[in-house]
Amino acid sequence: MNRTEFILTTAAILFVAFLLGWFAHWLVSRLTRVTRSEMDELDKMAQELHEAEETRDQAITYQEQREAELTNQLHQTEAELKAAMEGLRDARREAEELRGFVERMNQAL
Repeated sequence: MNRTEFILTTAAILFVAFLLGWFAHWLVSRLTRVTRSEMDELDKMAQELHEAEETRDQAITYQEQREAELTNQLHQTEAELKAAMEGLRDARREAEELRGFVERMNQAL
């Protein structure tokens, strides 16, 4: 094999390798191509996901507002209970004082 035959053989081998690579690339791109229906389905799923996230955000906001309202109501109820307990304590003390006063008045008679 002389030099010219070697160059032509090498060129032919490289050209065949190029053609095989190009064909493999074309075949892979054809097999992995995304169809329009798949893109429409992905768009629909993205829209549904966006709506679900908005609904979740609204639910979280509502939950936080409701929690704040209930916490405020709890604090008000606790304050009212504390005031009622203090009033009851004062009423018991006053009743005890009146009972003692009545007993002293009965003993004095």
